[in-house]
Amino acid sequence: MSNNPVLSWTSHPLKDFPLSSILLLIFILLISIGLWEITFRSWEMPLFFYLGMLVFIVTLFPYFIPTKYEFYDEKIVIFYFIIRIEKRYEDFGCFYADKKGVMLSTFKKPRRLDSFRGQSIRFSKDQSEKEELLKFLELKIGNKF
Repeated sequence: MSNNPVLSWTSHPLKDFPLSSILLLIFILLISIGLWEITFRSWEMPLFFYLGMLVFIVTLFPYFIPTKYEFYDEKIVIFYFIIRIEKRYEDFGCFYADKKGVMLSTFKKPRRLDSFRGQSIRFSKDQSEKEELLKFLELKIGNKF
């Protein structure tokens, strides 16, 4: 097993897509204002505001931090801030690409549960790794849709 990754890149959508980032921040502001009005003024329960905003921001957390992807011969390693995810290619049954990344599915065919059970891989802004990644996944997983 080699210690050097075959493929490696970092994706940081907040920095790479400034227009989408600005729209997302405006959306978060609008949601927080709406949640503030409901929880503080109508319900008088500020705890619900803090819990709601915490859940909302945590679900969007991968968008705000750089994500580093490393593809080795036997496994994939993904670094989110302080979280490290390691998966073997045998865990995936198929993969399919869209314009911003690749979804690695645990099923033999694409399913609606892929966003929960599978692993999403985001390309960098210039997508320089896209062709090489798709060829590499074709060798390792083989079932492309």
